[in-house]
Amino acid sequence: MLDKLTAIHRRWLEIGEQMTDPDVIVDMKRFVKLNKDYREMEPVAKAYLEYKNLLDNEESARDIISNEKDEDFRNMAKEELAILVDRKEKLEEEIKYLMIPKDPEDAKNAVMEIRAGTGGDEASLFAGDLFRMYNKYCENKGWKVDIVDYAEGTMGGYKEIVFNVSGNEVYGTLKYESGVHRVQRVPKTETQGRVHTSAATVAVLPEAEEFDVDINPNDIRKDTFCSSGPGGQSVNTTYSAIRLTHIPTGIVVSCQDEKSQLKNLSKAMGVLRTRIYEMEYQKHMDVIASKRKTMVSTGDRSAKIRTYNWPQGRITDHRINLTLYNLPVIIDGAIQEIIDALIVAENAERLKEQMG
Repeated sequence: MLDKLTAIHRRWLEIGEQMTDPDVIVDMKRFVKLNKDYREMEPVAKAYLEYKNLLDNEESARDIISNEKDEDFRNMAKEELAILVDRKEKLEEEIKYLMIPKDPEDAKNAVMEIRAGTGGDEASLFAGDLFRMYNKYCENKGWKVDIVDYAEGTMGGYKEIVFNVSGNEVYGTLKYESGVHRVQRVPKTETQGRVHTSAATVAVLPEAEEFDVDINPNDIRKDTFCSSGPGGQSVNTTYSAIRLTHIPTGIVVSCQDEKSQLKNLSKAMGVLRTRIYEMEYQKHMDVIASKRKTMVSTGDRSAKIRTYNWPQGRITDHRINLTLYNLPVIIDGAIQEIIDALIVAENAERLKEQMG
């Protein structure tokens, strides 16, 4: 392990030097890549320095215990050794997790899609609740949420809503939300007070950047139409909404959130790139799914991942058998505890894979 850590630390120092080179500073693409690598390696490099320091101090303490004649000195060295060994063991565990290769997609922004499933109007209302939950969570994280397209439910909420989330490590955090979310509660339309079960599907995709996907403009059919929904009198008179059809794959993307046709086109192109990119990315996710029992982040949209039980104030994540009894707080955006537990579970699985 020490050899690996030494090599990473050496590479980290090299990158730090390269980033001060004037030729590199003017090459923005290269500088951004180096800066990203530097930040990713930094926790491991710092852990290496602490680990090396612990090893040196441990050697000194053992040397005093073996060769020092003064009993008080030797006792002090024994006490120090016990503290050093305890910290070293803990740090070795931390380093194991730090050295698990990161998914390069994790640092990307995300495109999220929430679609009402079984349950009619109640499913649309629940899809609306989920969107508010994620919107609040992103707001608390300082991330930007940008709605691309939506279709409102007849009683409120959304039949579907598509939105972009941009910020730091967005996809790596939100990818665990992909799958079927199930709700159990008494719908507003229910007169007998019976609990109904409805569902909504959440998909989280890593946002494809321009160099990730090469799209031939001749393969895209562009249609314009009038926006529907809030926006005043101009809504039904301005052809600002955009629909793009990618002819080779049959993928259709709409965007009507902006008043400007150009802005809608830009957003729609971003989602189209992501959907095409997803087709390739899904193959990668399927390979992961075949190795992992808990399907923590396989992206399987048909998997039932979580149940929100309103009468009992209970939320259960079925992948890791986690149950919490603070549903009102969670639905108000406090989902970090669940995400942290899923990250720990996935890291444990990845560590098992790595260690054979």
